[in-house]
Amino acid sequence: MTRHNRSENITAPALSRRAAIGAGAMAIAAASDAIAQTPVSPPSTITSPPRDFGPGGAPTTYFTDPDVITVDPLFNNYAQPNSAIKRLWTGALWSEGPAWNAQGRYLVWSDIPNDRQLRWLEDDGRVSVFRKPSNNSNGNSFDFQGRQLSCEHLTRRVVRYELDGSVTVLASSFEGKRLNSPNDIAAHPDGSYWFTDPPYGGQLYEGAPDAAGGASNASGRLKNRLGQSADIGAAKRELPTNCYRIDPGGRIDLVVTEEQVPDPNGICFSPDYKKLYVVSTGKGPGDTGPGGKGEIYSFDVGSDNKLGNRKLFSDFMIDGVKCGPDGVRCDVDGNLWCSSNAGRAVGYSGVTVYTPEGKLIGRIRLPEICGNICFGGPKRNRLFMAASQSLYAVYVNTQGAGPG
Repeated sequence: MTRHNRSENITAPALSRRAAIGAGAMAIAAASDAIAQTPVSPPSTITSPPRDFGPGGAPTTYFTDPDVITVDPLFNNYAQPNSAIKRLWTGALWSEGPAWNAQGRYLVWSDIPNDRQLRWLEDDGRVSVFRKPSNNSNGNSFDFQGRQLSCEHLTRRVVRYELDGSVTVLASSFEGKRLNSPNDIAAHPDGSYWFTDPPYGGQLYEGAPDAAGGASNASGRLKNRLGQSADIGAAKRELPTNCYRIDPGGRIDLVVTEEQVPDPNGICFSPDYKKLYVVSTGKGPGDTGPGGKGEIYSFDVGSDNKLGNRKLFSDFMIDGVKCGPDGVRCDVDGNLWCSSNAGRAVGYSGVTVYTPEGKLIGRIRLPEICGNICFGGPKRNRLFMAASQSLYAVYVNTQGAGPG
C-alpha cells in the first residue's frame, strides 16, 4: 500500500471553464429529471412550514385544494374542485357565530373576548367593527324576516335586532330562573326560535363568572364585577344546561334536557325541519358532573314541536382521534357540516361533513381550531368558517338549507 506524506500536494486534473459549464448543465438536467419523476405532495395545513392561507401566501396551484379531503366518494359531489380555502381576515381573540345577511351581502361574526361583533363586506372584503359592546355575544343567525339574532354570554340572554334598529330581548330566564349563557340559535319557519344554553359564558374570558357562591365562582375569589357595567354581577347559575324553544307569542318551552344532551352547543334543523341536531361539547365552567360528551345528537321534530327518537348521530371519533364538535349547519341535501376542535391533533381541526345517516364523507382542514360555520354568499354556496383568531371561506358545490 502506498503512503503519502501529509505535506504532499494532491492536485486534480485541470477543468476548463467550458467543461465546468457543461458539467453544471448536465447536473441541472439530471436533477430536473429526478424532480419530474418524484411525486410531489401538495402543500397542506400540516406541512412544516405550514401552508400560508392568507392573501400574501403562495397561490394554490393544485386543481383540488389539498386540505379539502374526500373521505367517501360521495363528497366529490359537494366539494368544489377549483376553489381554494382562503383566510379572509385575522386579528380576533376567539371567533364564533358567523351568520350571513342575504340582503346586505355581508357576514357578521362574534369576537367574544373582545366584546364585539365584526362584519366582512363581500364587495371589497373589508372588515370593520359592527357592534361594540356586544355583551360577549356568541352565536348569531338571521331569521326568515332578515332580523339578526344573537346569543349573549354577558347578559345571559337572547336578543333580536329589529329592522328599525331597536333591540328586543327574546329570552333571559326560564320559569323565573336566569339563563346560563345562550350559545347558538336556529330560526324555524313557524316563527319560533330554538336555542342552546350551556355555561360557557360563566368565565372571565368570554363573559362574567357567577356571583360569589355560584357554580363558576364557588369560592368567591373571582371579582366578577371588574371591568363590567353596574348592572352586571348578580347572576348565578340556576338552571341545568338545557335547550329551549321561543314560541312566536313569546312563551319559552324546555325542549331538550341536560340529561339528554349535556352542555348543548351548536343547533340546527334539517332542510325539511323534521329533525333537530344538537351538539354536546366539552365540560363547562361550574359543571359538577362529567359535562359535555363531544358528540352530536339528532331528534325527530313532531307536529306539536315535541322532540322524540333521540339518537347518537356521531361520536366525533375521526381516524381514532377524538375531536370536539361545536357549530353545525345543514345543506339542501340534508348533509350535516360541523366545525371541529381537535386541540393539538393538528390536521383534524376544521370542518367535518356527514350524510343525513351519520356517515362521514369529507373533511376540511384548517390551521386553527374551528368554532362555528355558516353558508353564505349571494348563492349561499360559500362556507364561512370562524376559527380561533381568523375567518376562512371556501366555495362548495351545494347550498345552505336555512337562513343565516
